[in-house]
Amino acid sequence: MVFSLEFPPISHLLEWQEIWFAETPFAISKVVLINIAAAVIILGFMFYAGRKRALVPTGAQNFGEQIVDFVREGIVMQTMGPSGLAWVPFFTLMFLFIFLNNIVKVIPPILMPATGRLAGPLVLALVVYVIWNFLGIKHQGFFGYFKNALFPPGLPKALYILVTPIEFISTFLIRPFSHTVRLFANMMAGHILLATFAVLTASLWALQPYVVLVPLPFGMLVGVWLFEALASFLQAFIFTMLSAVYIGGAIHPEH
Repeated sequence: MVFSLEFPPISHLLEWQEIWFAETPFAISKVVLINIAAAVIILGFMFYAGRKRALVPTGAQNFGEQIVDFVREGIVMQTMGPSGLAWVPFFTLMFLFIFLNNIVKVIPPILMPATGRLAGPLVLALVVYVIWNFLGIKHQGFFGYFKNALFPPGLPKALYILVTPIEFISTFLIRPFSHTVRLFANMMAGHILLATFAVLTASLWALQPYVVLVPLPFGMLVGVWLFEALASFLQAFIFTMLSAVYIGGAIHPEH
């Protein structure tokens, strides 16, 4: 008897079919449902946590305030300073939204990150892109903004022939692209690793002569599962931190 392992086509991991309204502009897929659920959970929790506004917070209010404090002190104050405190609600919502869309990939039966599809990270990165360019022009003026972005001070004028095109490409083209791909690629890579070791574990369990090998892929599955749970938090933190850096840099170019 010949025993073999069969891995599902990569399309099964990367393409998620619409659940409702397929083949229409209003198609709803599993990813869309995760996005909607994340938004509902965040808004519902925040309204619930803030309903009492006790001076000594407990329970949900205490947890909610810890999240806000983490974003304020760990992200906004570190990148934008006191002048960025007005952006705390925006970055708190961004951090929580990305985290929830990430963490579902380690929660059965979902086991798929909504951020593992390029459209989600791309939209978030484009929102940040529009905000930082708008604020840069608003605070520095149109010509001042592009002058500060494309002509770093202190360089010999001859070097601007080389530096200016590089600054334009890196700031206005590569930056939003890398902002998108960093989140998408990390989440998709983790999703594929989890699927790989899950398939190996199930296949070896089904192939009785090789059942003794099951602890090897299963141990890797558990290790990758724990690592991806941590990565879900880290990637949400990194994306939000970079967003704050970009927006803060547009508002205060001297920093």
